Amino acid sequence: MEAPKTLTPDIRPKVIDLFCGCGGFSLGAARAGFNVVAGVDLDSHAIATHKRNFRKSRHLELDLAKTGSDELMQLAGIKADELSGIIGGPPCQGFSAMGSNNTDDPRNKLFNRFFELVAEISPDFFVCENVPGLLRANYDPIRAEALKIVDDEYLVIGPMKLKASDYGAPTIRTRAFFVGTKRKLHLSLKAEDFLPDLSIPTTNVGRALAGLPRKISEKWQDEDDGWRKINTQEQGDYFYKRLGGLIPPGLGDRESKKRLKEDFRVSGCLGTVHQTNVITRFSAVPGGKSDKISRAPRLALDGFCPTLRAGTGSDRGSYQAVRPIHPTENRVITPREAARLQGFPDWFRFDRTKWHSFRQIGNSVSPLVSEFILRVISKQINKY
Repeated sequence: MEAPKTLTPDIRPKVIDLFCGCGGFSLGAARAGFNVVAGVDLDSHAIATHKRNFRKSRHLELDLAKTGSDELMQLAGIKADELSGIIGGPPCQGFSAMGSNNTDDPRNKLFNRFFELVAEISPDFFVCENVPGLLRANYDPIRAEALKIVDDEYLVIGPMKLKASDYGAPTIRTRAFFVGTKRKLHLSLKAEDFLPDLSIPTTNVGRALAGLPRKISEKWQDEDDGWRKINTQEQGDYFYKRLGGLIPPGLGDRESKKRLKEDFRVSGCLGTVHQTNVITRFSAVPGGKSDKISRAPRLALDGFCPTLRAGTGSDRGSYQAVRPIHPTENRVITPREAARLQGFPDWFRFDRTKWHSFRQIGNSVSPLVSEFILRVISKQINKY
């Protein structure tokens, strides 16, 4: 009789991703060597996408404004003293220059709530992300109040304004990061440790989109139609080394990985119906310029993508964000193209619909940025 197999214990340090969205922060953490034990978000579509891609994590659809730390840890299936870190990006719409820019926006309180949960759970470290608008003077009281909650126990680095294009992503998306480590650990982290490595290759739009189908039919509206072959002969280092490399244990939608490996097919190549006059207008827009009516920017092959926006949810009018125009085709980009530009690998699978896919990508942290940050922290934690 064959001896039973013994399971190798997962000794990777554990983290929880609060306000996880589809999992850009989670992916960076997993690739940096952490075990993402749980993702937490109020958006059911985001949680469903996180579940698709992080099969061994717990997925908690919770309102963190109404969830205590004890309940959170119980649902996450972990004891507080087993948790290494808390990561997350609280809702940013109230702080965004493109959003309400309202100091009284009720969502702003969730920034404070993130730090309350950190103080109550007391992990070894935390990383909090938000829009640069949070750093404006009118939000000084909000930041000061939040950081005061953790000041006694944590040494906080930041806020640091980091641009994704400096970390190998083909987008100029810039975000503010706060990194906190327990004072008693005496880690030697400093802000300079998070500056981009000069050896990181720069990736422009052309390199990022290489190999993806350029001709997209407007009839490809269903998820099944969105599975399309990529041209592997066109793929460069960005695809193979930056995006397609390490897939940590338990990560990845099984069907996506299978189709990519066996048939070189990827999901999310969904078309958009454009009126004839819109196509004519788009054809006149050069790379790096914007359509005067829709304000959609035309991507330049040798340039970077502007910050991809998420639009609003159904609770705030379901406004669709402006999508960039493809650099050589007279159409807006597909969800898969947006994912490449944000730094997601081709095996990462988003929502069935364009609407929620674009929202999830636009709301996410670039995995390339989060991986860099968390690798720096991982080295220090492992030394400790």
